[in-house]
Amino acid sequence: MATLLYRLGRGALRRRRLVVALWLVVLVVAGLAAATLRGPTASNFTMPGTESQRALDLLSEQFPAASGATGTITIKAPADGQLATPQGQAVVQELVQQASALPGVVGAVNPFQVGAVTPNGRYALVQVQFATGGDDVTDAQRTAYEQVGASARAQGWQVAPGGEVLGGEPEIGSTEALGVLVAAIVLIITFGSLVAAGMTMLNALIGVGAGMAGLFALSGAVQLTSTAPILALMLGLAVGIDYSLFITSRHRQNLLDGLSPEEAVGRAVGTAGSAVVFAGATVVIALAGLAVVDIPFLTVMGLAAAGTVTVAVLVAITLQPALLGFAGRRVLPRRLRAVATDDTVADTTAPAQQTDTATEDQSRFGFRWARLVTRFRVPVILVGLLGLGLLALPTPDMRLALPGAATAAVGSPARVANDLTTEGFGAGFTGRLAVVVAGDSPQATSAAVPQVTALLQRTENVLAVAPAQLSPDGRTALLGVIPKTGPTDEATETLVHDIRGTVAGIRDADVLLTGVTAIGIDVSEKLSDALPIYLLLVVGLSVLLLMLVFRSLLVPVKAALGFLLTVAATFGITVAVFQQGHLADLVGLDTPGPLISFLPILLIGILFGLAMDYEVFLVSRMREDFVHGKSARQATISGMGHGARVVTAAALIMISVFGGFVFLEDPVIKSMGFALAIGVAIDAFVVRMTIVPAVMSLLGDRAWWLPSWLNRALPNVDIEGEGLRTHLEDRTPTHV
Repeated sequence: MATLLYRLGRGALRRRRLVVALWLVVLVVAGLAAATLRGPTASNFTMPGTESQRALDLLSEQFPAASGATGTITIKAPADGQLATPQGQAVVQELVQQASALPGVVGAVNPFQVGAVTPNGRYALVQVQFATGGDDVTDAQRTAYEQVGASARAQGWQVAPGGEVLGGEPEIGSTEALGVLVAAIVLIITFGSLVAAGMTMLNALIGVGAGMAGLFALSGAVQLTSTAPILALMLGLAVGIDYSLFITSRHRQNLLDGLSPEEAVGRAVGTAGSAVVFAGATVVIALAGLAVVDIPFLTVMGLAAAGTVTVAVLVAITLQPALLGFAGRRVLPRRLRAVATDDTVADTTAPAQQTDTATEDQSRFGFRWARLVTRFRVPVILVGLLGLGLLALPTPDMRLALPGAATAAVGSPARVANDLTTEGFGAGFTGRLAVVVAGDSPQATSAAVPQVTALLQRTENVLAVAPAQLSPDGRTALLGVIPKTGPTDEATETLVHDIRGTVAGIRDADVLLTGVTAIGIDVSEKLSDALPIYLLLVVGLSVLLLMLVFRSLLVPVKAALGFLLTVAATFGITVAVFQQGHLADLVGLDTPGPLISFLPILLIGILFGLAMDYEVFLVSRMREDFVHGKSARQATISGMGHGARVVTAAALIMISVFGGFVFLEDPVIKSMGFALAIGVAIDAFVVRMTIVPAVMSLLGDRAWWLPSWLNRALPNVDIEGEGLRTHLEDRTPTHV
């Protein structure tokens, strides 16, 4: 693979104008396709096969009027008892008429007719039924709904439209651009050259632009969840900068070793580019592997992110060499350009390895840190394990749920309505459950409804059961159930299971429990069940892939254990901040609560890929030096010395990009950005740059041991460039 990429890099540099032109054409075509073919994103998280989803499908088929999105308008009068006055009733009646006349609304229920008024006569709830699901409600319809009650507000009443219909798409604003700005500063400091930094950033932006445009072009045919494009942007931008950084860094080192720009870029793509391809492949496989858990919205999110990462890899190994060709030796700082002038170009048939004399400064921080870690390897390993273990302590307390209005940003319409409803009626009214009773005949349904109602009323933690609504043919009934506790409370989760167990004995009718709260519980449980399977999959995959790359048994096992440490510590910190509320103010979190259901499994997939990135970029250099004759300890120090600066820069860039999303108000995106930033920091600085070299030093030559029979059975992917070195040694100057 290294030889193939070597030729690709040289070819891209020679035909750099054509390569740049082709990528610009791809960017323009993808942009036009996105503009014309882009479809809407979905904010709901369906889970085929669960009881709650079967109930929704049944409603959609037999009771369409009750299958659409619902809204709840909470009303608070200026004083107690005012709702009972003629003036108060007139205000409420006018508001109900306004809601009923909204576009897309089937009807609104007067709270006096169903008793949705508090005993003190100050709070009331108006139920609004939309004809379509929440994802099909237009922005115009949603805006009109939010503006209901303007005349009542003018009279001093509080009117707060809420409910599932307010679920919208999180917006990308200017705050996350801060992460990109920090990444640019890191690049400038790392390279000491505006040309190198600007070119690397431009390359990454073109890649993420093409990837995102392609994703939005496909959204017309494939339904994307609202968080999928943000995840794809987050990952595509981060890995795009990192992959370009690694190739540019190796190219600059080759120039300082006296190689011509063409030979330097060829060898950079052949060696660092091999690591980029492998690292990118691990990210893509991990993300695409989310399909294994058979959860549709998670599969789409994984494939969307995998697509942008794939584009980032292709851009790094094709467009980056072309841009390096235009830059020439200007990718070097001015003070170093004289070291690599045309009249000191090395023989391009020399072996493809770095010189260890003039260009290798043993006083650099990477070398000094490696010598320190290897010297005190046992204490370093013990302290590292103890520290990560302490950070992981909150992990067992992790609770999962779908996002709700109770944890929405303070001041948002959904949060205002939720808080007002809780204030007047209690938390249970913000997480209503729905029981669907479906019989083969109207008589069977009518006979089952009283039995179901009686069972529900006797169930612990049920506050009230609303009268049944019948479908036009009388075969389907819908009952509302109000818990005493909120949607994300553990007692509500217990109630869902209790209700299902209680009504299981009803004969002659199907009784199914659904509603936003029940859907959230079903999704969370299915994701929790899939988590161990997926974790086992990615750990097994990491061992297999790294065994192929490093021809070793112990290095893959060490890498997998390090990954598990990263995941456990990241979960622990995220639970402590977002669920338990410790230091929540530092990340702008208004209200702590359960973590979003898909965060753990998504975090495992992404962190696996990124952890393997740093493992490959660091250990591949150790392997390269070991293969080329250095001792195990020398190879460890050399690999860290050469890779520490670049890996540090790459990690800081990833942390900056992911950290930029922490400033968004949406708590889901905020938690994703935070967890990824923390995970990268732990894995890069604690695991890969501290524990890994200490363990490698402790293992010595045994780190690279592989049984001979297994060595013969495994294919040789050669990312350290040994095959390229042989190819260049056998090549004559006339073939250059």
